[in-house]
Amino acid sequence: MSSWGADMDKPHHIYSFTWQGIEIEATYTPRKWSVVDCLEIRSVNPARAPLPITDTGYLCCYLVPDEQPETIAEDGSEIIAQIVAQLDAQARSREWLAYVEASKQGDLFGGLL
Repeated sequence: MSSWGADMDKPHHIYSFTWQGIEIEATYTPRKWSVVDCLEIRSVNPARAPLPITDTGYLCCYLVPDEQPETIAEDGSEIIAQIVAQLDAQARSREWLAYVEASKQGDLFGGLL
């Protein structure tokens, strides 16, 4: 039997938190396809709001299990802390700072200029 069906029932953990006024949901699936850990990050409110780590509000990362701790705190505190650290680090980028400034001013031309 293929392992695809077995992974559909794989336990996953969903963690919600707010970063700079954006509600974010992180879904962590350990040993997806019995090979790698999977971490999906999405902005949920506002839906699909850009984040410093993704223009689309969605990012999927695959993590090598040997490089990750064997146990993840049930409350997801380690995962949330790592995501927030990456968001904070990328939020200092020139591109993100320009996006934030443009968002404050509004864009009358839809980015055409």
